[in-house]
Amino acid sequence: MDGMRRIVVLALVLVAALANAVAAESFSGTVVDVMCRSKDLAGHTRECALTCAKSGYGIVTAEGKFLKFDEAGNARTLSTLKKVTKDKDLKAKVTGTIDGDVLKVEAIEFLP
Repeated sequence: MDGMRRIVVLALVLVAALANAVAAESFSGTVVDVMCRSKDLAGHTRECALTCAKSGYGIVTAEGKFLKFDEAGNARTLSTLKKVTKDKDLKAKVTGTIDGDVLKVEAIEFLP
């Protein structure tokens, strides 16, 4: 009987993991700090985004919608921004799930 319980638990864990993987979406747009989200996005600099990191980050989609990142996404974005050499027009592809008005970031990749 214990073997059967383990199989059932393993199956439930696997189904939950697959459900989370399927729910992830990709979003493309311009990454910007929260304080500057309504400013000129193409002219927004990497230096400004690093300076304003405490306000958090988000992405403005092609449709003009702002999706605020969760805390883990803010940390990922800051870490990645420190390595980016591009100075302006910080386009990126972000993978994650929407939870209310927050994007739970699983991955972020800045585009050349």
